[in-house]
Amino acid sequence: MKSSVCRLLVSVFVFLLSLSLGFGQKEPSPADTFLLKDYRPQSIYKIPITRVEKAKYPVIDVHSHTYAKTLEAIDRWVQVMDEVGVEKTIILSGATGEEFDKIYDDHAGRYPDRFQIWCGFDFEGADEPGWSDKAVKELVRCYNKGARGVGEIGDKGKGFIFGGPKPAPGLHANDPRMDPLFEKCAELGIPVNIHVADPYWMYQPMDAHNDGLMNAAEWRLDNQEGILSHEEMLLTLEGACSRHPKTTFIACHFANCSHDLARLGTMFDKYPNLNADISARYAETSPIPRYVKKFIEKYQDRLLYGTDMGVNPEMYRITFRVLETADEHFYEQELFGYHWSMNGFDLEPSLLEKIYRTNALRLLSKE
Repeated sequence: MKSSVCRLLVSVFVFLLSLSLGFGQKEPSPADTFLLKDYRPQSIYKIPITRVEKAKYPVIDVHSHTYAKTLEAIDRWVQVMDEVGVEKTIILSGATGEEFDKIYDDHAGRYPDRFQIWCGFDFEGADEPGWSDKAVKELVRCYNKGARGVGEIGDKGKGFIFGGPKPAPGLHANDPRMDPLFEKCAELGIPVNIHVADPYWMYQPMDAHNDGLMNAAEWRLDNQEGILSHEEMLLTLEGACSRHPKTTFIACHFANCSHDLARLGTMFDKYPNLNADISARYAETSPIPRYVKKFIEKYQDRLLYGTDMGVNPEMYRITFRVLETADEHFYEQELFGYHWSMNGFDLEPSLLEKIYRTNALRLLSKE
């Protein structure tokens, strides 16, 4: 009996000693120590890889910004447009006053056939009496200078935070104070590009269940107080479309309904004056290519090509690859910020031509 107890004690001692010395321990798995922010998967599938050097049809990019800060940079931008097949770029300056005038002169003043410049709304003093009249007056001045649209005006839940020289907390698209401005846009025949909400992942908890976590964490809205919900933001857009049926609205980024395109479809069905650009949502839609393709086929007359991601030629080419090819399971983390693999939509030529150019020609104000 004593010998058995002794043997047991010796075994326990040896086990404890081995633990203290690290014997018998398994090396930590990379999955236990690797940081998600450093994850850069590379596909090993031996499948077709298509490089689209130039768009299949001439492109009108309806969603870009003032990326080029010098005349030389603007010249280079035009060269890139030639390389990739972009016929014209719409610059959503969101500017008014002297800032708008300079942007117009530097871009459209030098390249009238290659750039169309849109202004913003002057939101300064939006909570003061008489603001709407003042803002309409500046809108007309910008139009007379050459503005052929308004935007991008943006509201992520607290009011218009961009699209003018100053933010306008508490001012949403369905606010009666916006009525004179939207009505003037209808009278002038110029569209309004409007950003409502953000992708739905930004509203979800930043936890292990959020499949867009890395990008969502950077742009998160789940921790914002006093902010309208995603659905409430869409209702502000619907309110504007309903109140101003003669005004053409372009909801940028699929109206931030990438996760639920059927919701955008219901708005298309209700409001003939609503359209959407597809800019900066290639990563969010390419993981579900068959569903998105069906959506594009159904609403092919309401969608417009846009980028919103700079002027690098490879940026344009990745968007062409998504739209034009049937490529599967490829990555572009650095540009989009997600870890999802992407897939091409393989759109028919007739759809491509509408998305790239024809729909824009129908909607854009003529010079």
